[in-house]
Amino acid sequence: MKVTSVKGTNDYLPNEVEIRDYLQNQILSVYKANGFEHITTPILEDIENLDKSDGGENLNLIFKIMKRGDKLDKALESGVTSANENELADMGLRYDLTLPLSRYYANNKDKLTIPMKCIQMDRVYRAERPQKGRLREFVQCDIDIIGSDSTDSEIELILTTTKALDAIGMKNYKVKVNDRRLLRAVLSSFGFEDKDLDSVCITFDKMDKIGLEGVTEELNEKGFSDTAVNNFKVFLSKQDFSLTSIRDMLDDKEPADSLIHIIDSVNEITGNAYDVVFDLSLVRGQGYYTGTVFEVESIDFKGAIAGGGRYDNLIGKFLNENVPAVGFSIGFERIFSILMEHGISIPDREKKVAVMYDSENLVKAVRIADGLREQGCAASLYVKPKKLGKFLNKLEERAYDGFVNVENGPEVSWFEK
Repeated sequence: MKVTSVKGTNDYLPNEVEIRDYLQNQILSVYKANGFEHITTPILEDIENLDKSDGGENLNLIFKIMKRGDKLDKALESGVTSANENELADMGLRYDLTLPLSRYYANNKDKLTIPMKCIQMDRVYRAERPQKGRLREFVQCDIDIIGSDSTDSEIELILTTTKALDAIGMKNYKVKVNDRRLLRAVLSSFGFEDKDLDSVCITFDKMDKIGLEGVTEELNEKGFSDTAVNNFKVFLSKQDFSLTSIRDMLDDKEPADSLIHIIDSVNEITGNAYDVVFDLSLVRGQGYYTGTVFEVESIDFKGAIAGGGRYDNLIGKFLNENVPAVGFSIGFERIFSILMEHGISIPDREKKVAVMYDSENLVKAVRIADGLREQGCAASLYVKPKKLGKFLNKLEERAYDGFVNVENGPEVSWFEK
């Protein structure tokens, strides 16, 4: 049998889990202190819900779970092919936490306070091609506000998310904001048809990776109007993406005014503690976003570490009524990877001590260990190994702070740091 974890998943050593727990607890504490309540949802969702969730390219990355027993036998007998493979599946693993939350709200809305302010911190799954920065199993740390269409919700999410990032040591970053309504209006003004706007947005989202020429080439390959593509290229070549200039060129000023209110409010509240900038090329990949979208970009480490947006239509797929909603998610795995590479240490961590004893000294060892615990240490009991030096090296690697040799008394021998 294979001893390695499935590609795209990780085993974590005890000291790594200690750091992961610390980071998640710091994030959770900030979220709770800002009035959000913790909920959990199953990792399994009905396959129909997943397929109809407007998840963009994520819909191609769903881990599907086959039907079982008689249901599977009947599906196979009906001659299912790859063209209609969904007839073999009735469930799937969630690819993010937003779709499960939408179903959760629809199922429990009569028991909830509206607007609902909630926390989800859990694992999600995507059938990615594993590579650096892309896992098949990873943790997301989400906060959402459901039931409010006020831009105050976006402001609250930005403020809370940045507080959480500060709490775990992510200091040098900027917050980018855009609005899907504004972006679609700009694209329409260049001559793109409504039915093509989502596809254009997907290409535009690659601007920072493939540049202007790459975006233009891909739009041409997709067969869009030469006039529309050329108008778009001329606009992009000017590099004038300022919010005020775009506001002036559109009839509907509301999306731009909404963004101006968000940016100005966050800057006023924080005293310009970090950059909050308008970025027309910010799209976000999920198809369910309807208005504001935002992203936190690390300046030191070059990449997104959090993102989210408003998804006012997703809950309506369950309830047949409009329910406004907006959320922000911290990309935990990227942050964990960054901090591990740069030597994160847990402040004020309790001391970890190994209490080593010979078998006849168990009672004495337990008493010494309990005494250390009363002093605020974490104490683990170990029968003293024959190769003591090698064992002590392992303890140091696992971030132990010292050890007690019960035969020599209760005094702790501390490792040099």
